[in-house]
Amino acid sequence: MIDQIQPAQLQDWIAAHSAHGTTVVLDVREPWEVQTACVSAQGFELLAIPMNTVPMRLQDLNRDQPIACLCHHGGRSMQVAAFLAQQGFAHVANIAGGIHAWSSQLDHTVPTY
Repeated sequence: MIDQIQPAQLQDWIAAHSAHGTTVVLDVREPWEVQTACVSAQGFELLAIPMNTVPMRLQDLNRDQPIACLCHHGGRSMQVAAFLAQQGFAHVANIAGGIHAWSSQLDHTVPTY
């Protein structure tokens, strides 16, 4: 099962999984989207890998490390989170609402698009 977490719940999810290493927020949006609006890494490692390249870049991810997936509204990141879980990744979450929710819940300086 994939954890569905709101952006405001991310720090609690990170704390709950801290025994497994530093959490990675995996931004699966396209490069132009990341340039338009990006989160600041606070208590996590930020890694941008576009959704369509995730299968080819699995070696860049640690199966035991906590990974919270992020996209624009949460759809693409949910697909990637499910894919990672199928590939044996142990601690995976989807950031529900994506960067749009991040902007409205956590950081109003992050642009919406």
